[in-house]
Amino acid sequence: MNPPGDGRLLNLDEVRRNLRNDLDSLRAPEGYLFAGSPRYHTLFGRDSLIAAWETLAIDPTIANATLRILARYQGRRVHPRSEEEPGRILHEHRFDPESRKELPDWDFPYFGSIDSTPLFVIVAAEHERRTGDGRLVDDLWPSIESAWRWMTEYGDKDGDDFLEYNRTNPHGLLHQGWKDGVEDHLRMKPPIALIEVQGYGVAAHRACAALAAKRGHRDVAEHAATASARLRDALNRDFWMADRKFYALALDGSKQQRTAITSNPGHLLLMDAVPATRIRDLVARVFRDDMWTPYGIRDHAASEPDFNPYSSHNGSIWPHDNWIFARGLLEHGFVEEAKRVAGSLLRAYQTMGRIPERYVVDGDTLVDVSTSSAEGWRANPLQAWSTGALLDLLSDPRLVPP
Repeated sequence: MNPPGDGRLLNLDEVRRNLRNDLDSLRAPEGYLFAGSPRYHTLFGRDSLIAAWETLAIDPTIANATLRILARYQGRRVHPRSEEEPGRILHEHRFDPESRKELPDWDFPYFGSIDSTPLFVIVAAEHERRTGDGRLVDDLWPSIESAWRWMTEYGDKDGDDFLEYNRTNPHGLLHQGWKDGVEDHLRMKPPIALIEVQGYGVAAHRACAALAAKRGHRDVAEHAATASARLRDALNRDFWMADRKFYALALDGSKQQRTAITSNPGHLLLMDAVPATRIRDLVARVFRDDMWTPYGIRDHAASEPDFNPYSSHNGSIWPHDNWIFARGLLEHGFVEEAKRVAGSLLRAYQTMGRIPERYVVDGDTLVDVSTSSAEGWRANPLQAWSTGALLDLLSDPRLVPP
């Protein structure tokens, strides 16, 4: 791992303890992780699932609890105001009436997420693979199969194999991937197919096929395996920008590429959705100077005309985003590159004394936007998927010394 950057030695055991304490402070009575604090102190789909994935090697009971509670609130009906659909995994729940007043036009649980559902299938499979215990999947199999069916019956409404979103509540989230929001900050009109979500789809179909085959559900296994291969082929055909040797951010409602250079395609590595012949090009592009900083990878390239280092989704650095890329690098044998990513997050932690939801690199300066609302872009100081990201990377012997 790269040295922290200012010559001081960090006590990694102490950093790990601090991160573990932060996670414990977010632990719900049921055992899952609240998304953050002081904001987002509740159950989320995407956030809680990614945090559960990050902590599988540290405490698999978090994933167990997360999957079980999300299955409890899984969609059962078609309800446009909450964007609920059968099999869909929620975006966010608010349990107390007072907090619901902040979003009076939403019904809770609110389901406006395109990626919570495939992530649910992926994390269930990862829990079984990492723990060797199949009882959780056995218990949740109806929910896992229902989530998989949502991907093909509701997530792909036009039958082109891509997972797409288009809100049904006009006051809901316009963008429903991890770069979500009610405004059109991504500059695309729905229905939208995001690149990383197609990667999640490839992995979720593959995971469902393996879980189904193991349990004797041959029809599901065959259909899911076919869907995974078909989606993998489609995303590599329609999202690849041959002239830039990189993947487009998305296909918009007209099936046109949104050609911005972003961190989103980096997620494809962990999902094993990239042909071997393209992996080095993808990795090299992410490490170019307009994306790479000493404190991690930006979510949007500085060379893009709409880049703003303070913008949540057009220039910031998100630790969970970097974690997904680092884990993908390790899966494909890029150990030194993964060390660079892990070292950059550790350097950010050392500089700020924390690892918040996101942060900013403005020129050569790291800006902690969780302690000040610089340009109005305030970040949450404690976020489960940021804490879990760094804790997991610092717990991997390939990335840090014993």
